[in-house]
Amino acid sequence: MRIVVAHNRYREAQPSGENTIVDAEIAQLTAARVEVLPFLRSSDEIPSMSKPAKALLPISPIWAPKAQHDLDRLLVEHRPDVLHLHNPYPLLSPWVVRTAHKRGVPVVQTVHNYRQVCSSGLYFRDGVICQDCRGRSLGVPAIVHRCYRDSRAQSALMATTLAVHRPTWKSVDRYIALTTAVADHLRDYGIPDERIVVKPNAVPDPGTPVPPGNGFLFMGRLSPEKGLELLLSAWRRHPVGALGPLRIAGDGELRPLAEAAAAERPDVLYLGQLDRPGVRAVLADSAVVLATSTWHDVLPTVIIEALAAGRPVLGTALGGIPYLVGADSPREPAGTGPAEVATAAPGDGRVSLPTGVQRGEAGWVVAPEVDALASALPLASAEAPLSAGAARSRYERTFHPDVITKRLIDVYASLASPGGRATR
Repeated sequence: MRIVVAHNRYREAQPSGENTIVDAEIAQLTAARVEVLPFLRSSDEIPSMSKPAKALLPISPIWAPKAQHDLDRLLVEHRPDVLHLHNPYPLLSPWVVRTAHKRGVPVVQTVHNYRQVCSSGLYFRDGVICQDCRGRSLGVPAIVHRCYRDSRAQSALMATTLAVHRPTWKSVDRYIALTTAVADHLRDYGIPDERIVVKPNAVPDPGTPVPPGNGFLFMGRLSPEKGLELLLSAWRRHPVGALGPLRIAGDGELRPLAEAAAAERPDVLYLGQLDRPGVRAVLADSAVVLATSTWHDVLPTVIIEALAAGRPVLGTALGGIPYLVGADSPREPAGTGPAEVATAAPGDGRVSLPTGVQRGEAGWVVAPEVDALASALPLASAEAPLSAGAARSRYERTFHPDVITKRLIDVYASLASPGGRATR
């Protein structure tokens, strides 16, 4: 089987989980003896482009002529079975879907964000969830609020791109939704069920987990939508030391907030940005990993890393987080309404659940509110030793590379014959 993997890499100065996942997926497919033809561009190429190439940049999200020429030549020369698209912006353009279809090559796209509808891709603006552009033929609110790169001109271009390429996105043969929340988003956009497959990402197996450590770990980008302020407000509801240490790892614009919290309380430790050995070590030291996003977080990789290490997760009931921890009960998904609080679930003989807390297979989800999170912290601390094995088991069944790679190859195989392709 021969697959073209198309991806516009994000700038290396801007840490990108999407870049990491694409690289890992290519390696996993290659190890499974799939022939992968990478068709990659990088936003780091932009500063060194020629003047004529830079002059075409404003239209490249709509139509990138050089990328289409190069892709067409690749398709003719190698005759791949499938083109698998990740991020097309800004140097590839969604037009690659049309280029592939012109050559009779079916297209799979992994949906990493909400950019079929939302110019920023986040459903998040000015510190709150925003779905103002949902259902509009042109995302005028995105232009008014400068949602793309804080520029009205670039936001207008992206909103226009989304409008122009609505038929393009509707023609994709198979969508890979990373979670059930993304699948709901695609259905709301008008994609039929038979063209959506839920397939999360994988992370490498770190091996047999060590026994749980103590306390909590918050790890990731320190930006407003990741919920650090929510977490610290909930943490302050408890006496110093009552829950063990709170370790904060990562960097970003809210770094001063993390540093101030560490200076204020001895049970808060700010560790800065960690390398891979540092991540493994801090996971081993902790008992529970926190994912307190205040936006519809698509698929926080830190949750899968936590499960692989046998660490249960306490998260907010938004986006893909309930799916990841196995608490994926009916809720208001991204793209279909405002964020709602998690509903209380009946207890199962362990600790009685506070209102607004739902227990999943590998952790707990709560309403994105201070009271709910504060009440869940002692529950998670008490139940962490009982949940460690279930966390690892969920990783092995659902997120292990062997499982995920087989599922991806099955998606490709379903499109290899004309009967598996979408009617266009």
